[in-house]
Amino acid sequence: MTTPTPVLFIHGLWLHATSWEPWIDLFREEGYAPSAPGWPGDPDTVAEARANPESIADHGIDDVVEHYAAIIRGLDTLPILIGHSFGGMIAQKLLGQDLAAAAVAIDAAQIKGVLPLPLSALRATLPVFKNPANKHRAVSLTAEQFRFAFGNAVSEQESDELFERWTIPAPGKPLFEAAAANFNPHSPAKVDTANSGRGPLLLMSGGKDHTVPETVTRATLKQYRHSEAVTEFAEFPDKGHSLTIDSGWREVADAALAWLHRQSL
Repeated sequence: MTTPTPVLFIHGLWLHATSWEPWIDLFREEGYAPSAPGWPGDPDTVAEARANPESIADHGIDDVVEHYAAIIRGLDTLPILIGHSFGGMIAQKLLGQDLAAAAVAIDAAQIKGVLPLPLSALRATLPVFKNPANKHRAVSLTAEQFRFAFGNAVSEQESDELFERWTIPAPGKPLFEAAAANFNPHSPAKVDTANSGRGPLLLMSGGKDHTVPETVTRATLKQYRHSEAVTEFAEFPDKGHSLTIDSGWREVADAALAWLHRQSL
């Protein structure tokens, strides 16, 4: 018997790791060995995370990367990484460090070198940036803020249901680090985009995403132009930032699976 390939799902800001549960069930049915470890400090449940935001606060990009790198080092084989939003950035960093067999980065946060800064992205992150002290805090969204940043492509009712079910406070530090990336030569948001020996990468984009608009993902794709490794792009024109958790998640998951199969993974 062959050992199932491990798949690590990496969540982004404001969503709990358990939001990947439908994906985990699907990938297990497809013969993989999936799991969704939380970020450092993440409590086990949404309720605990909301009750203990201080455990989540002040974790930066490097902390999160090293947290997942340690998990990967405990595996028998390199995993496939699937990350959403900031999880997509983390997946790209780990792939660039040759710590993954492949990666799927879904509406991934801006990496160093990506210049477009759409107004909708600024508005989506304003709850964090409006107070510089939030760099060392965990910040929660309101249902209205979640609706703009995540749930704009689904009904208000569905957006509110997703907000109640999956949202948790998020550390402000990664956003401040990403915002300063192009002014910091040693930014933790830097990814080794020139690595030609890494595994394949798929960048996915929601065409209605306010938080990570398509222009950001296409600019990310251009950062990989000096790598000979497989780097591909897929767009879902009618989806927003909630595309991994809303009622249309299966279309995105099936596209990721089909791409992995094309890569013989």
